[in-house]
Amino acid sequence: MTSKNATSLSARWLTASELEAWRSFIVVSRRVWEALDGDLAGHDLSLSDYEILAHLSEAPDRMMRMSDLAAQAIMSRSRLSHRIKVMEKAGWVKRQSCPTDKRGSFAVMTAKGWNAISAAAPDHVDSIRKRFMDHLTQSEQSSIEKIFKKVGERLREQEGL
Repeated sequence: MTSKNATSLSARWLTASELEAWRSFIVVSRRVWEALDGDLAGHDLSLSDYEILAHLSEAPDRMMRMSDLAAQAIMSRSRLSHRIKVMEKAGWVKRQSCPTDKRGSFAVMTAKGWNAISAAAPDHVDSIRKRFMDHLTQSEQSSIEKIFKKVGERLREQEGL
């Protein structure tokens, strides 16, 4: 028997109810993401662009170190760098060198970026309500929050964050 076969025999396979929960999570999370992304298309924003702008809009002086923004948006630095290039061309953000760290840089939201997120935010919130929140009771929302905080904490512990 190869080690691959030994590993597959010793795997803790998902029960039928675990598999159903997992598949439901995957399907719904992808569908919600695609729907929210599609709903932002009328504003010429992707959901990733909106998320980046949202983080910048909440940051002091509407600017963040690129490494911090990548961590907040849960994106690789290279993926964030690519998105920022696209967003710079649209005029929503600009990069600014870090005076104390020549390798570091900041992403800074421009007035055009602020206008873009301000215009999109009401439609985005309506979309979140229509696609997700309006289907849940207050108790279900609370349960989801607790579940995902718990899973998120465990993931951060496993990743050493």
